[in-house]
Amino acid sequence: QKISFQASNPGQFENDSDVLWQRGHVPETIVYHGRVGINTDAPDEALAVCGNAKVMGRVMHPSDSRAKQNIREVDTNEQLRRITQMRLVEYDYKPEFASVMGIKDT
Repeated sequence: QKISFQASNPGQFENDSDVLWQRGHVPETIVYHGRVGINTDAPDEALAVCGNAKVMGRVMHPSDSRAKQNIREVDTNEQLRRITQMRLVEYDYKPEFASVMGIKDT
């Protein structure tokens, strides 16, 4: 699948003196060194999407079983003992974070 970007100045990615977008080393890729925001002008992570995202394919995450090997059962009693030693907390989101993220029930 190809990714297309349209800019107000079609040549700006190659001609600006402060180039942020670059062609990637892998064919048909682009690289941006910084934070990218979709529906936000203040992204607080590498990619911040404020709204719904539609994924037509897989989303890989480090806890995805497809990224692991040597998966095996553990001693349930030992794991329950470890859980009882955990510190459990409740919290409220800070109002400024909740409003930016669109969270109503803080």
